[in-house]
Amino acid sequence: MLKKLFDGLPKSAFAITNVDDKNGTVMFQNTKAKKITYALKSYADYKALILENQFTGLLLKINNHEVWTKLIGSFNAYNLLAIYATAIELGIEKQEALRLLSSLESVSGRFQYIISKEKITAIVDYAHTPDALENVLKTIEDIRTKNEQLITVVGCGGDRDKTKRPVMAQIASELSTKAIFTSDNPRTENPVTIIEEMEKGVEPQNFKKTVSIADRKQAIKTACQMANPNDIILIAGKGHETYQEVNGVRNDFDDLKIVTELLEQLGK
Repeated sequence: MLKKLFDGLPKSAFAITNVDDKNGTVMFQNTKAKKITYALKSYADYKALILENQFTGLLLKINNHEVWTKLIGSFNAYNLLAIYATAIELGIEKQEALRLLSSLESVSGRFQYIISKEKITAIVDYAHTPDALENVLKTIEDIRTKNEQLITVVGCGGDRDKTKRPVMAQIASELSTKAIFTSDNPRTENPVTIIEEMEKGVEPQNFKKTVSIADRKQAIKTACQMANPNDIILIAGKGHETYQEVNGVRNDFDDLKIVTELLEQLGK
């Protein structure tokens, strides 16, 4: 199907892929479209190097041109490189493409963060699957100095895939200094039962790193109380959502607003 789709495109059509991801090259191997590649680690038509990777953004060198962007993490470096390559292939001037990259903002609820008075970084992210949680924790790991705590607050949604619950807990407890298991959107399920199912995934050596608090606001407050200056708090699962769904009722709940208010109340 993909071959027919690409073969039907005009001669000016091009297909673009990340050659660092071997799976990404499969779909266009047989197409007649012009093949464009991009990568951070491999030889490619469009190559980027991460010069700086901080909570404030990325400094990239793309085909020997430096650009500062507000987006964070190596996954965004790939995204930005793909955007740049596409823009150039569509005829946009290089400096204009770089200018536009530097003006991009992160999507609401995706690695949004605030830095408190005591330099505690609180991150809110929509990660609600094992892969997404692992990716955001590894992104933080790439940026952090390792001299600070990483405290993760995470839950799993009710009336959804139960098999991911122990996996989410295993990832959070393995890749964090401390992990707090709490409610996400429990919907019609008992939040305590959901947390108990999460706890089954924690390996023995990580159990002392975890605590379970069903009330999500109290869980976030506990993370704020645990945090010392320069520590990092990740609140995962709900991201941009401004509600918590319990027994069919959506109650006001905004992770970013709550963690900001709690840190201020605690004088942190």
